[in-house]
Amino acid sequence: MANVEFSFAGKPGMPNFGALKSRFFKIIGVILLFILLMTSTTSIPTGHVGVLTLFGRVTGDVLPEGIHMINPLKSVEKMSIQTQSRKESANVPSKEGLVMSLDTSLQFHVDRDKAAQLFQSVGNDYAEKIIEPELRSAIRGATSAHSSSDLYTNGREIVQQQIESDLRARLTPRGVIVEAVLLRDVQLPALLKASIEAKQQAEQDALRMNFILQKERQEAERKSIEAKGISDFQKIVAQGISSQLLEWKGIEATEKLAASPNAKIVIIGNPKNGLPLVLEPK
Repeated sequence: MANVEFSFAGKPGMPNFGALKSRFFKIIGVILLFILLMTSTTSIPTGHVGVLTLFGRVTGDVLPEGIHMINPLKSVEKMSIQTQSRKESANVPSKEGLVMSLDTSLQFHVDRDKAAQLFQSVGNDYAEKIIEPELRSAIRGATSAHSSSDLYTNGREIVQQQIESDLRARLTPRGVIVEAVLLRDVQLPALLKASIEAKQQAEQDALRMNFILQKERQEAERKSIEAKGISDFQKIVAQGISSQLLEWKGIEATEKLAASPNAKIVIIGNPKNGLPLVLEPK
């Protein structure tokens, strides 16, 4: 019996399985290439860095802001390097053992060069793990070395600087840069607050009284100098006036009166001063 071979290729109306298979693999290839590109591309937003990890191990590489091509097997942990703030309200002891309520704010940011080290040693929740506990410890250490009146008066800035210096020494090596520490509010016990305010008022009154006394002393010195000047002037004038000068001035006045058109009576006599008497007629 003769062998009969069947072939569907080229027959009208029948699909070309070879072309369909090739097209299918091309689509699969495009999809896989797209997935590979997506997994190999990462975007780091503004104010962040990307810490690369490979199978859970930190590689030490840090990506700056922008779009980057990476090994698709690597993961990226994004960490903010922008300024952050933490607020802390705590009841802390003073040098005398009094308990005060202190509200503090800490401004900080992650060191770009130590971001991988910080992520490896602490993790992305570094604020809760190290910053907040260190802030509480620094606050207590600073307030316990100062009296309560220092925190209520001009010693407040010194306490603030001490907290800031302590935090810088502790956090900078770990990759956190301290920008500023702000003491927002200090609440003292009511009796202590009233006592401090009364003391400050007494000091202000004493300063005001010293000012008044100094002003009065200056005024007394001014009057003394003025009186001495008048006395010296009178002495000089008295020494310069003689009987001959007075007689001469009297003669000048008599001549002016005689030349005046007003009616008058001039009596020439010989009184003690030798001057004429001038009488006005009624």
